[in-house]
Amino acid sequence: MQNLKQKAIKGVYWNFINNLASLGVQFIVGIILARILSPREFGLVGMLTIFIAISQSFIDSGFSSALIRKKDCKQTDYSTVFYFNLGIGLFFYFILFISANAISSFFNEPQLELILKVLGLGLVLNALSIIQSTILTKEINFKTQTIITILASIGSGGVAIVMALLNYGVWSLVALTTGRYALNTLFLWVLSKWRPTLVFSKKSFNELFSFGSKLLLSGLIETAYRNIYLLVIGKYFSAQDLGFYTRADQFQKLPSQTVLSVIQRVSYPVLSSFQNDNPVLKKNFRIIVRSTMFIVFILLLGLAVVAKPLILTLVGEKWLPSVIYLQLLCFVGVIYPINILNLNILQVKGRSDVILRLEFIKKAIAIPIIIIGIMVGIKAMIVGMIIEAFIQVFIHSYWSGKLIGYNFSAQIKDVLPSFLLAIVINGCVFLLGLLNLDSNFLMLSIQIVCGAILTILICEITNFKDYKYLKTIIIQQLSRKAVK
Repeated sequence: MQNLKQKAIKGVYWNFINNLASLGVQFIVGIILARILSPREFGLVGMLTIFIAISQSFIDSGFSSALIRKKDCKQTDYSTVFYFNLGIGLFFYFILFISANAISSFFNEPQLELILKVLGLGLVLNALSIIQSTILTKEINFKTQTIITILASIGSGGVAIVMALLNYGVWSLVALTTGRYALNTLFLWVLSKWRPTLVFSKKSFNELFSFGSKLLLSGLIETAYRNIYLLVIGKYFSAQDLGFYTRADQFQKLPSQTVLSVIQRVSYPVLSSFQNDNPVLKKNFRIIVRSTMFIVFILLLGLAVVAKPLILTLVGEKWLPSVIYLQLLCFVGVIYPINILNLNILQVKGRSDVILRLEFIKKAIAIPIIIIGIMVGIKAMIVGMIIEAFIQVFIHSYWSGKLIGYNFSAQIKDVLPSFLLAIVINGCVFLLGLLNLDSNFLMLSIQIVCGAILTILICEITNFKDYKYLKTIIIQQLSRKAVK
């Protein structure tokens, strides 16, 4: 148990470094590109996101989760999934290639045809490296993945910036995405020892697919839902409006999905090892939920408060319409992690059938939101997304309560202190914003520094439990590094 705990802590440490460094690089590259390029160019790429994302869901097909959950994976299992992934990747690239003209006509943007044909290559590139990445995750080895991700982000980002400066426009964004896939795959093959063998087992495929197929369908529904707003905005509004929305969404995802990605990638294989021991599973899951939401509440509510000086400082006046979208999306993002963590429990317990049923129910609720967005506007659509996210919390936590005895009321009771703490801290940060300083950079700096100091001060004085737990882990990890 202790070895697994230390392995998990080490995994969190390296996964945090991975996300902080890679997303930090991507964030900086994104800021530079946003200053060079126009919102319209970001919107053009955003129009194609749903098609790439849905195709990518088919390529994985839930097999990664099935392999991580399976305790005795063999070379036959990995090779079987590898060839299936590659075949599906090639198939969907072909589908996108022949559909590119129709898709560009749908949006009335001729440029999209060639852009989609090039972006689609990322599907094949990613299919070539899913198994290597899955094995490293299963082993909770995020150090290697950290090195790979950072190198791929720096390489593709550098190429994209040079292309933008040379007036390649939207193609610099295409190079950013496709280049990152290519370098990530190259480095995974170089640094990973795993290689496929010439074997495809129907028995292995059927065993993994029986679990993964339901995750595939639920993942498809979730992916389509998360990206349908891009399609709706791109179709019924303008590429520029979509550019404003995607920029706000990228800012919002930086803190919420960074924290969630760190926790989720480590917690899933760890929790899977306790899948048959409900008391231990519940105990560890509670710690994960409390720690995650403590960080997310502080960061996301803080981001909503500093949205205007942040946008104006980092990407400039031309992106000002993104501010209101960012503030609203922060309230979607603050709820997203707890929903995904609850779905993790269903995966750990092997209830992919329930996950699939829940996706149908949740997305039926989402249909009116999309219609309202088309009729009323983007802001109304985001408000609807917030309401739907709250409904999802209740639905997901019902099943956590049923499976491990950790229901909605228990989860709310656990995360409420962190939420109230975040309200107090960011309320003070908001009041600082009323100083109305001439410099947006100075205002942003004051708000961030004061918010951080206030968080540490209040948590130290009150001996805040979740803060204390995270602080202990960080100190222990840093102490081990110092000793080494």
